[in-house]
Amino acid sequence: MTKTGRVVRALLRDITDFSRVGIRTHPLRPYQLEPVQAVLRSIDAGLGLEFAWVFARQSGKDEAKAQLYAYLLARYQLAGGQVVEANPTFKPQCLTAKQRLLDRARGCILTSKVAGQEGYKVRLGAARVVYLSAEPASNVRGETASLLLVCNEMQDVLPAKWESEFVPMAASTNATRLYVGTVKTSRSLLAQKVRELRGVEARDGVRRVFVIDWERVSQDNPAYGAFVRGEIAKKGIEHPSIKTEFRLIEIDAEGGLFPPRRRELMQGTHIRRTDPQPGFVYAALIDVGGEDEAAHDGGLRNPGRDYTCCHIVHVDLAGLLDPSVGLPRYRVVDTRVWHGSRVSALLAQISAYLAPWAPRWIIADATGVGQGLVSFLASSANFGERVVAFTFTATSKARLGSGFLAVVETGRFSYFAGDDEDARAFWRECEYCAYSVPDGEGAIDRRLTWGVPDGQHDAMTGERVHDDRLVAAALCAALDDQPWNVYTGGGTITKGRTPEQRVASTGY
Repeated sequence: MTKTGRVVRALLRDITDFSRVGIRTHPLRPYQLEPVQAVLRSIDAGLGLEFAWVFARQSGKDEAKAQLYAYLLARYQLAGGQVVEANPTFKPQCLTAKQRLLDRARGCILTSKVAGQEGYKVRLGAARVVYLSAEPASNVRGETASLLLVCNEMQDVLPAKWESEFVPMAASTNATRLYVGTVKTSRSLLAQKVRELRGVEARDGVRRVFVIDWERVSQDNPAYGAFVRGEIAKKGIEHPSIKTEFRLIEIDAEGGLFPPRRRELMQGTHIRRTDPQPGFVYAALIDVGGEDEAAHDGGLRNPGRDYTCCHIVHVDLAGLLDPSVGLPRYRVVDTRVWHGSRVSALLAQISAYLAPWAPRWIIADATGVGQGLVSFLASSANFGERVVAFTFTATSKARLGSGFLAVVETGRFSYFAGDDEDARAFWRECEYCAYSVPDGEGAIDRRLTWGVPDGQHDAMTGERVHDDRLVAAALCAALDDQPWNVYTGGGTITKGRTPEQRVASTGY
């Protein structure tokens, strides 16, 4: 046998060598190789087993899939065989996955002649990988998965579509099936499959579920661990996105957004103030009563709200100089609520209320009738460029809710101590605030809907519960994106993102 023949045989014998020597530029790590090898054993032996890969976000599940497919193309280019992968969308997900496979395969001597075909296939000899969309309206019938049937990002795929149109593709060949994704809610299709396969594991002892959380990834990739620890420092260990995307813990699809544990984090020890303290930096958060911000965007809504709420927050800039925090802390020191007043009648009152506090920034609701208020404040000599307009949409409110949870979970928000009417109303709104995570493609911080449900009444008093105070408090998350100047003795430190960066990342 020639030297080339020996090299080819060695690369085809084990995917570890195929990845390390053949692909070279992106060798798979041990946490990726273990689940890949389990799938290959099932394919080689014709066992037709089912597997679930649940990987932490950005930890290399797509890389593992691409190299698995490249290896199968190399091995079956003469004998023939087909892999079918379903994705929640054709563009960009199918196209991105296809391009990754082409890039990896073309970098290996065994698969360098791989070619794209018909816009959604990759072919090498008689072997193919087919990428199909699992969108509800897609037409995917007719394909056969002779080697492997894969459901990618399964948490975002509708069960009916998968069961009726994709599962039959493996029937005639009893092909191995692979379910890939990350955690979202307990009702997702991926979560259901994981529970089902764990039951099968318990009966026959064959491992089918591979849950690769951030701590496992960091054992092989310390840089990834450092990144996730930074995200935890910014958002808190119990933030929904940290729990689902990195710790791989399911959350309920709906429930209360501020349970007792989270409300306890929000409880401050400082007293309420009616005037500013010398040398302190303040900001104002204004939610304007009127048409609800999410009423037309599918969110939880309260169209009856007619309160305008303004919180004054003491901005503690010491956190900017603390490497473990890096962001300000916000303490609500006073609240003013106007009920039943037209915005035009509130302009003078709000301006008079804000003036003594000299807020560095004013985050104001510019949705609907709030546009007039924001325009007036922004054009006034007293406030001008310090006014930041926040327009509520389903997406911006979802991101705001996620951002506010990050502020709360990292201990950077606190509400003044006391039991006056405003404090009781604020905590009642927190208690009754609900959330839901709709089914479908997208990260939790883009899909989260939250607020006090329409028509909610206090179980003890029977009073109508609004959420104006809570929504105004949540606007402090937008303060994280404003530039803050801190005197350090030898100059200043300015933290914050540009308006362009804020729009690109959050919508506000």
